[in-house]
Amino acid sequence: MVLISAVRDYIQRMLHDISGMKVLILDSETVKIVSVVYSQSELLQKEVFLVETVETNSKESMSHLKAVYFLRPTSENVQHLRRQLALPRFGEYHLFFSNIMKDTQLHILADADEQEVVRQVQEFYADFVAIDPYHFTLNYQFNHIYMLPTVVDPPSSQIFCDRVVDAISAVFLALKRRPVIRYQRTSDVAKRIAQEAARLMYEKENGLFDFRRSEISPLLLVVDRRDDPVTPLLNQWTYQAMIHELIGIEDNKVDLKHLGKIPKDQQEVVLSSEQDAFFKANMYENFGDLGMNIKKMVDEFQLIAKSNQNIQTIEDMAKFVDNYPEYRKKHGNVSKHVTMVTELSRIVEGKKLMLVSQTEQDLACNGGQVAAFEAVLKFLNDESISDIDRLRLVMLYALRYEKESPVQLMQLCNKLASRSAKYKSGLVQFLLKQAGVDKRTGDLYGNRDLLNIARNMARGIKGVENVYTQHQPLLFQTMESITRGRLRDVDYPFVGSHFQQGRPHEVVIFVVGGTTYEEARSVALYNATNSGTRFILGGSAILNSNRFLKDLEEAQKIMKSNANVL
Repeated sequence: MVLISAVRDYIQRMLHDISGMKVLILDSETVKIVSVVYSQSELLQKEVFLVETVETNSKESMSHLKAVYFLRPTSENVQHLRRQLALPRFGEYHLFFSNIMKDTQLHILADADEQEVVRQVQEFYADFVAIDPYHFTLNYQFNHIYMLPTVVDPPSSQIFCDRVVDAISAVFLALKRRPVIRYQRTSDVAKRIAQEAARLMYEKENGLFDFRRSEISPLLLVVDRRDDPVTPLLNQWTYQAMIHELIGIEDNKVDLKHLGKIPKDQQEVVLSSEQDAFFKANMYENFGDLGMNIKKMVDEFQLIAKSNQNIQTIEDMAKFVDNYPEYRKKHGNVSKHVTMVTELSRIVEGKKLMLVSQTEQDLACNGGQVAAFEAVLKFLNDESISDIDRLRLVMLYALRYEKESPVQLMQLCNKLASRSAKYKSGLVQFLLKQAGVDKRTGDLYGNRDLLNIARNMARGIKGVENVYTQHQPLLFQTMESITRGRLRDVDYPFVGSHFQQGRPHEVVIFVVGGTTYEEARSVALYNATNSGTRFILGGSAILNSNRFLKDLEEAQKIMKSNANVL
């Protein structure tokens, strides 16, 4: 509950202490921060009768309302506020900012408040989107920036790093902790973010982060998405990850409008482990078990529906009316999940994903270059396989066998170019430049480290429970290394002179370039079974294969047009 509780607590404090009718005014980012943890009905209970964005230029006076602003402390937002305070529409103004404010910004607001309508200005450190209890994101729109060397676009690079540092610092301020900081040695962007975070926490805002010290400091580890490019390229087979891969989740909402004949209230549905007990219980279940659990839920609902049909007395009718809101909610929930699973099944069948995914898992988890080459070639010749699935298979082959079989890899790339109209020229080679074996730190395929080789052999002998979910993200190995005190200083150096004494009890791993729901599941399951260390996962975006490929394409396009700079 840790991240969601922290953000909810801030919002609760904002709204609870201000009595009477309120308007809540947000910006494009705080809208997301609030919406994933607080429902509209909960806002109504706190007497919030109107929600606006700060960009709204309405002149309508509403002096009977008290304005509660929750904004990121950006210069744009401060300018919007300055203009609105000059001509106040509301009776009172309560200003809350999601991160540390500059003195100059406070002076601008003080000068603008000539009519003295501002009652308070506070910093509430909720500058991140708390998707799940142990998973946060920034949903950063220009996520591809992390792949570009700083010289290509210094301003965009700086804005990206600043936003990441803001989010990381807010997480630690919300948790009331100051961490020791480590980063992935092979990543320039991870190093830069780690150093800037350290400068903020230990120099610029030293006093703000000076919490009561625990014996063992928490750890912030900043890593690069390109150290594990395999995880975002794979098809997924557990409920939450699968929905994001095949349909898409944004800020815990799923858009189902494209399905055609669907009731209006089901066209955009919320998938939150906080508000939906069935989703909470099944978000990490594999697709096979999920089908059984959906059937059980439908059977239970049919029993309730039957008992409601049997209304014979006035008491029965009164009981039905009392229970009707709960009945409607259950009905909505059942139809939401049935719709979702039906659509997932349709996509899996239409795209032959069970066949494709088996080969993907083999490429990610098992050796055997010859068999892998044959399997990928077969799919490239199969007209019923989509272009994007062919591209992903070639990429997974390339990441695994770039050194072992460059000639055959070239054959597959040529074949792909001739078969797939949508194939972007040179994208496989660009992926290898970005995330090939020479760029990676971790033991992605378990073939560098003796311990991992032994573990893979043992797994091969024992067999796997489910061929579709045998892949484990590199993040799992990283968590194990931290828990066992085996994370090598040479690969993940410390920033400055602040070193770890003993194994940390709290760890925030931030993935520059984005996380996946498969990794979030790994963290949640690891936390559930290991009591010694609690992990929190954060990233600049939440990826599925489409988003990861889009970021690659965007970065490749910019690199091509800036070839003369490099």
